[in-house]
Amino acid sequence: MENQVSSKSIILNNGLYLGIISVISHLALYATGSLLELNWINSIVGAVAMIVLIVMGINAYKQNSNGFISWGQGVKIGMGITMISALITVVYILLFMNFIEPDFQQQALEFQRQAWVDAGLSEEQIDASMAMTEKFQTPAISSAIMLAASAFIGFIFSAIISAIMKKSEEETY
Repeated sequence: MENQVSSKSIILNNGLYLGIISVISHLALYATGSLLELNWINSIVGAVAMIVLIVMGINAYKQNSNGFISWGQGVKIGMGITMISALITVVYILLFMNFIEPDFQQQALEFQRQAWVDAGLSEEQIDASMAMTEKFQTPAISSAIMLAASAFIGFIFSAIISAIMKKSEEETY
């Protein structure tokens, strides 16, 4: 029971840190006016921060458990950290798109339209792509996609990191 309590605090703390890093990274790109052009930087910063904080979380749990952790416990901690962060990020993005920059989605659509024009797509292809993109930009669908993508990526990272860091009592004999 003691480990369960410590895993909750590890998950909450590291998830909060990861969420804050995501928000600060997004705000920094927004403040510099390069959010649309350099959004890939936000993704890289987020992935590196996710890996580091999952490793730190699993390591902290392992230290509190006399140096032992199972693969399942590691995945649980990594997924918990990821999903706390994802919830923070979803709330922030909803606030950003509704209050901070209400016309951001329209700007993003125009940016994407220009990218398709530059790629040589026909007007019919662009119109069809724009119509499909607009269908997926409702707050509910956008939030669900962000949560699902975070869960998928978080599981992959957590599974790999947990496989590397796992250590059971049987392995020590």
